[in-house]
Amino acid sequence: MKRLLEAELVYGRLLDISEPHLVARYNKALEGLGLQRTALDHFSIDMTGFSPEIADELGDLDYLDPNRVNRRFIILTPAQADLPVVHTSFSNTAALMHEFFNANSRAINAVTIKDALYGEIEDSVSVVEDIDDLLSINEVRFRVLSAEDMLGKATELRELVDRLKKVPTAWADDAMLNRMVELAKVTGDIRQNALVPNELVFRHDAFWANHFGGIYVFLDQKTTTVICDPSVPGFRRSRPWQVSYIAINDHARIYEFLARTNRLQLPQASWVQESGLFQHRADMIIRGLISDADPTADLMNADRIWLQTWIHRNAALVSRDGTYPFLQEMARTIAATGTITMAEVPPEHRFLLVRAAPMHPDQWLVNRLISELVPRDFVSRFVFDKQGFYGAYEHFSEKFREYVVATLTSTYLKDKAAFRHKLYGLKEE
Repeated sequence: MKRLLEAELVYGRLLDISEPHLVARYNKALEGLGLQRTALDHFSIDMTGFSPEIADELGDLDYLDPNRVNRRFIILTPAQADLPVVHTSFSNTAALMHEFFNANSRAINAVTIKDALYGEIEDSVSVVEDIDDLLSINEVRFRVLSAEDMLGKATELRELVDRLKKVPTAWADDAMLNRMVELAKVTGDIRQNALVPNELVFRHDAFWANHFGGIYVFLDQKTTTVICDPSVPGFRRSRPWQVSYIAINDHARIYEFLARTNRLQLPQASWVQESGLFQHRADMIIRGLISDADPTADLMNADRIWLQTWIHRNAALVSRDGTYPFLQEMARTIAATGTITMAEVPPEHRFLLVRAAPMHPDQWLVNRLISELVPRDFVSRFVFDKQGFYGAYEHFSEKFREYVVATLTSTYLKDKAAFRHKLYGLKEE
């Protein structure tokens, strides 16, 4: 993991917090959440305020996610809106936080000048015991507090202003007027400063949850589709009249569902050849086979000639695995005919040839699912499924880890947006 940290492939792009007033506000927010204060005078945070250093100090990676639902957050600065979410139990946590930041930017900008916001993303369940608990989450509400009680003081001042306007004798209440002056010194003119976030309820759309080894939930107009391990509690038992259940190893049904609902971009020469996706996955597969066969192999210096020589010498192994020759054949087919007849492709190979439909709102979630079904493609796994990538990385040999980090650093990290657009057709908002 040290190599990933040094390359900023884990906990990368976080915001350093070292100013004493910000550390003090963070501690007050921790106390407000019923957590122990940090003794650190320097740490880093993500969009939600999660800090890997404080998690290590507390010995609790889930200190802001105690039951892996009702995620907590701490906002010290509007700059957090541009940070990643590096630890979460739901794939749409970042999207919900973005919605909150965008909808309440004026209030967040005003409050964080003197205070910190903290609270929970509340939903309808307090603990997840089966699939039905996850399916019952339709919307979330942000419960927002402030470390220095700026929100409480702004609300109190607003109530006093209303009383002053509506009660004729209020002008004679010196104690009330003095209290208003005292509050205004802290909050400023609340007629100009929007201090209280006013958009707090947001829809909970399609998502992946890390409960029970990982569950995908897709929402369509009349149906909900769940994809996970069939051993998960509630599989095919939770609301079977309105929920379709697909086992995570049922490639045929997963493909049929994603294709039927227009969530997949099927192979056409127009995008396949421009993206280089087939060649990318073929390269990932052959290098994975090499590492499996010889964990000490030096892939850092393996050029095309070296790779072709290895393939020829290990033709039986490559043929037995089958995926590399298959991709080579599909590349020739698409070059010759411009398309591929997917019905003729074995279900277990179909996801090698597709990517999420770039214009579909579930594109990130679909690409995450595809990357789980094509595990040799560690680049796609890192881009869309970091939890899955980190789990797989633990089982890589040291030489392969070296190659993986070098590959991600020299490709994806150089220009993430351009890389995602070329390989997956994604356009940044």
